[in-house]
Amino acid sequence: MLLPIIIVLCTVLLIRFIEQKEYPWLTKFFNWVPAILLAYLIPAGVTALLQKDFSTAKIHDLSKSIFIPLAIVAVMSSLSLKQLKSIGWKPLLVFLSGSFWIAVFPIGILLIFRNDAFVQDFLITKEFWKGIPPVVGSWIGGSTSQLVLKELVACSEAVFLTILVLDNILVNLWTIFMFQGIKKSNSLNRLLRIDGLTPPESILTHNNKKMNPLLTCFFLLGSVGIVHFFISSFVVKIVVLSFVGIALSNLIRNWNFQFVLKLGSILILIVMAVLGLKLKFSLIQFDSRFMGFLVVWLLSHFIVMLGVAKLLNVNTAWVPIASMANVGGIATGPAVTAAYEKKWMPHAIILAVLSMATGTFWGMLTISLFRILVL
Repeated sequence: MLLPIIIVLCTVLLIRFIEQKEYPWLTKFFNWVPAILLAYLIPAGVTALLQKDFSTAKIHDLSKSIFIPLAIVAVMSSLSLKQLKSIGWKPLLVFLSGSFWIAVFPIGILLIFRNDAFVQDFLITKEFWKGIPPVVGSWIGGSTSQLVLKELVACSEAVFLTILVLDNILVNLWTIFMFQGIKKSNSLNRLLRIDGLTPPESILTHNNKKMNPLLTCFFLLGSVGIVHFFISSFVVKIVVLSFVGIALSNLIRNWNFQFVLKLGSILILIVMAVLGLKLKFSLIQFDSRFMGFLVVWLLSHFIVMLGVAKLLNVNTAWVPIASMANVGGIATGPAVTAAYEKKWMPHAIILAVLSMATGTFWGMLTISLFRILVL
């Protein structure tokens, strides 16, 4: 077990090191090959060079019992319910409509075209449908939800890598589209005759006195330990720890939000690197029809939110902001927002954190609907 641990540790340290280097070419590189994908590919490459098979190493059990639960409670505890109030209910509804559509769109499509050869042969028979819940998790909750849903739905490494590659390409193109789209918001407002352009309330700030990181870790580890002792089901653990994380962040006055968010990002890299030990490049598949399915899925997500914005008479700038909070995450959401109104950047961060906190639940809804209505 020592060699797999060394590979994972070196991978995470290398990525964290190069992430901190402020070189323009590195920034461009990470725009197209994000750290989360790199953390998955490096261990796979090392494993291939060494001609070793670590797919059954004990580190995978360690990841499922400790690293993933700890990542969940860390990410969930970065959400402040008080800050959600400062955004306003209309932009929140736009955001939630986008999340809802991401979760239910594939179910509707598969029900309509369930007799199509692509659905029956590719999605059902080859079990590519198991790659859809991780996409839901990725687009709404980010890498944490994506990894949890991969485990919940038992998605194979071959399908998962294909999903990662296609998702990475599509999200990068979508980010460029949203950067350009948000600049046209005022014209779109006039076109749709939307005049509800009242800015959101000033965002609330946290108490400057933050809990000691060691004490914060004690709460997180203690939560995982207690839940692990009393609960055996992986799914139930994830649900319980999600609520525990929200309780910690909203009941403890001096909770260290910045620390748990950073810790969560590191834990995600660790989990991804552990998964990379199972990957075999020879298993990669590609299907242009599936890529087309993802494109239609993402475009319809935008159109639905635009319709909700029109219905609620809310500034259409919230559509790309909400879309990037869902699909892009905590980095790209504020960046896209800054192209329209820099004062709204904190609100984009809160929406992105909300997305991270709810992605797993949306993905679980998708899995349940699949098994009830499609399979």
